[in-house]
Amino acid sequence: MAGKYFEQFEIGQKFVHEVRRTVTDMDNILFSTLTHNPAAIHIDHEYAKTTEFGRPLINSIFTLGLIVGLSVQETTLGTTVGNLGWEEVAFPKPVFAGDTIRAETTVVALRDSKSRPQQGIVTFEHRGYNQRNELIATCKRAALMLRVPRP
Repeated sequence: MAGKYFEQFEIGQKFVHEVRRTVTDMDNILFSTLTHNPAAIHIDHEYAKTTEFGRPLINSIFTLGLIVGLSVQETTLGTTVGNLGWEEVAFPKPVFAGDTIRAETTVVALRDSKSRPQQGIVTFEHRGYNQRNELIATCKRAALMLRVPRP
């Protein structure tokens, strides 16, 4: 199993995720239409030419999902019960089609679950970077995690 159990995390533990992803115009259009977001800044190339960016911005919710998704293989694959919430979400730089995104994750908090003694809560800080190593997205995510199975 690739994911880690609650007891296998430590505060300050850092993961530099190897999998990267180049985002495409089709990713942006598909995600925006699947989520019923008709904002021209994401799906209309002609409109986007009139903005300060000159081209469509990648949908920020796609970007958030991507940086979390890039972390799953080494952190929560098969060991997470569910996400409890996101906070402190920020997008300091825009993302455009053709950008290659990578992610890093740091464990910032651990606590026992009060209502589920067989599980624990891990708070991750995810950071996304583009191919120029510019910080493009950050968030803190609380995940309900399985504990190591007992025989």
